[in-house]
Amino acid sequence: MTVKTLDSSPGPTAVGAVPAATPGTAHGAAPEVIPPSGSLQPSPARWRALARRAAAQLGSAILLLWAVATIVFFLQHMVPGDPALAILGGASANPPQETVQAVREQYGFDQPILVQYVAFLGGLLHLDIGESYTMKESVLAVIGEQIVPTLQLTGTSLLIAWVIALALTLASAGRSGLVGRIGSAIEVVFAALPHFWLGVVLLVVFAVVLQWLPVVDGGPLGLVLPSLTLGIPLGGFLAQVTRDEFDAALREPFVLSARSRGATLHDVRWRHVLRHAALPGIALSGWGLGSLISGAVVVEVIFSRQGIGQVLVSAVTAQDLPLVVGVTFVVALVYVVANLLTDLAYVAVDPRLRTSIGRAS
Repeated sequence: MTVKTLDSSPGPTAVGAVPAATPGTAHGAAPEVIPPSGSLQPSPARWRALARRAAAQLGSAILLLWAVATIVFFLQHMVPGDPALAILGGASANPPQETVQAVREQYGFDQPILVQYVAFLGGLLHLDIGESYTMKESVLAVIGEQIVPTLQLTGTSLLIAWVIALALTLASAGRSGLVGRIGSAIEVVFAALPHFWLGVVLLVVFAVVLQWLPVVDGGPLGLVLPSLTLGIPLGGFLAQVTRDEFDAALREPFVLSARSRGATLHDVRWRHVLRHAALPGIALSGWGLGSLISGAVVVEVIFSRQGIGQVLVSAVTAQDLPLVVGVTFVVALVYVVANLLTDLAYVAVDPRLRTSIGRAS
């Protein structure tokens, strides 16, 4: 009866039953739950299937990066103002008309827009984004100096978000009464907090009033408040998604099956149910990282941190097209890589995807 229940149960039931099964038992032998361990070993067919999957993702990533670069290029050319004047210090510098015309010819601003676009795409193909109009420095060099603090901030924020989500889920999901209601209320409040408001409150309370943390500091302590500012709202959102899936998984037959085999409720929640609950959050982590990078623009301004957020704001204000395109391109690339890693993590957590890849081959 147990094998039949696991085979007929959809999605999460099959996944949750896998850890409890042991080789040689009826559960482990169920062909619809998970194939024999030997079929999960790397094989030429499976490698080909994985290569096709990776090639499809790479093609989608290239199309996305091209679309982002194209949109940014044409939007920047729609912004009122003359980029040649921005290069020469702005209209307040009052440069001679001959100098303005010379700059236009030097950078190709006098060419038709489509000619500029083709030249722009040619530079991207050679990984030559150009030189910043305002900083007179290679765009890649400028981004290389600023990307590390932003990645540190977003990576730490994502870790904090997952710690919050898992802590709230394990502490209150599936529990009736006051504990469950308090956990649900905390998730809603955290998810609704705007970054700019939360950042200012944390700065005033912990840096100005209590003086526990520095206002501006490039060291590890200076990373705490900005990371909390970004991580708390995302943690509340992930906790809401994880809680819903956790509650649904607790009603699945595999929970009763595991308890009947002597597993404690603590074991079931940690080893079986949590795997199901984490899947939607893992799928959303790629999007979450993208939202963290966009939120970093606000947080870096509030906490006066180095990063590509501040660089992007300054570049847009100064109509520095190469720098705007470069920062946007790198952010899109980080988003693509994050989604690829999310997909790999999803496959690692859910054995059904590994099985489907093998069968597709």
